[in-house]
Amino acid sequence: MDLFEYSLEKKKKDNSPLAQRVRPETIDEFFSQEHIIYPNSPLMRLIKSDRIGSLILYGPPGTGKTTLARIISNSTNRVFEKLSAVTSGIKDIKEVVKNAKDNLNFYNKGTILFIDEIHRFNKSQQDALLPHVESGLITLIGATTENPFFEVNRALLSRTKIVELKHLSDEDIKKALLRAIDHRNGLKDYNVKIGEKELDLLARLSSGDLRNALTSLEVAVLSTRETDGEIILDENTIRDSFFLDNIGYDKGGDIHYDTISAFIKSLRGSDPDAALIYLAKMLEAGEDPKFIARRLIIFASEDIGNADPRALTVANDVFRAVEVVGLPECKLNLAQGVTYLSTAPKSNSSYKAIMEAISDVKANSELEIPPYLRDSHYSGAKDLGHGIGYKYPHDYKGGYVKQRYMPLNYDIKKYYRPENRGYERNILKFLEDKEEE
Repeated sequence: MDLFEYSLEKKKKDNSPLAQRVRPETIDEFFSQEHIIYPNSPLMRLIKSDRIGSLILYGPPGTGKTTLARIISNSTNRVFEKLSAVTSGIKDIKEVVKNAKDNLNFYNKGTILFIDEIHRFNKSQQDALLPHVESGLITLIGATTENPFFEVNRALLSRTKIVELKHLSDEDIKKALLRAIDHRNGLKDYNVKIGEKELDLLARLSSGDLRNALTSLEVAVLSTRETDGEIILDENTIRDSFFLDNIGYDKGGDIHYDTISAFIKSLRGSDPDAALIYLAKMLEAGEDPKFIARRLIIFASEDIGNADPRALTVANDVFRAVEVVGLPECKLNLAQGVTYLSTAPKSNSSYKAIMEAISDVKANSELEIPPYLRDSHYSGAKDLGHGIGYKYPHDYKGGYVKQRYMPLNYDIKKYYRPENRGYERNILKFLEDKEEE
């Protein structure tokens, strides 16, 4: 590196964001993610011994994926190449492959290829990597915020290990913030003073995203005037430094599906408080309220059913209210529906009944309907025996008479088995009394 290049690199480092300047350089400096990085963990041993294999680092933004890749690059004797899936294509992959072959042939050195946002590579671009990862010419390290099981080719997945990184805890965020304040490349020269309450707030507002926490800290410091040689950060400054609420949500990705899943399971588990938290998360993140209301309608029949027949009416009324009222006021309608449905008695008997019936119909789609149940309203129907012998229930005591309704080629069996709770208790008694007649 000549003097000009050295000067350019130094300027780039001095002007880089705080998160970049204080990024850990070694695996021993890397903290958090204790489920994969801990003393003598397999991943730590592989990195230190330079025996790392192909990996896909998967997790939310600001959890250390790029940092971990950079640590690997600092720890390896192999050639380390880096591509961004946003700006790179097959031509760039071919160039890396050519260099990897040369490095192996002439210098006996392997190649590690780091691809940031690998989920943005299309199928043909991922296929171009496959033979070289399979042969071992290239050790692939991909980073992605999207679920690799949905976004990465199965063939490529089978040749890599998935390493999941998780949102950082508030305690880990706070440790990283204090480290940045005292770091020689961080904010040490600013003489920053921050109280425990303000530090807690900064960590909490970052929502587990360390990059966001460090960026907001830097904004807070650079926008605050010195007082007696110190920069004192208060709560208002901390809040203002985030500019926008940091509510992580991806309407077509994992967080979307995980949140709606947790929402439905909280409703099913009769926990209105948890259901309201997930509802609030979705609403504040910009989820379509009609999507939520539609799920309530499905839930009312799938998980409550006849244990409370009013649940479906409530859910439909909520959907109608959402359509008519709209945001922001329809949040109240959704909250009313959520609290009603979550506390209603539960039964999935109707759901199980139709699923079992559908299974039997798929196995035998021909229905031999008893002649007396067939349509007899057209000319000549009675000549075919249609309707003859049908017992009209209203002509009998209690509006019920015993006769076969099941198709003749089907065994008589029970699909609907009511639970002994809620309104379904009444249905269960009715069916039991009917059997005794």
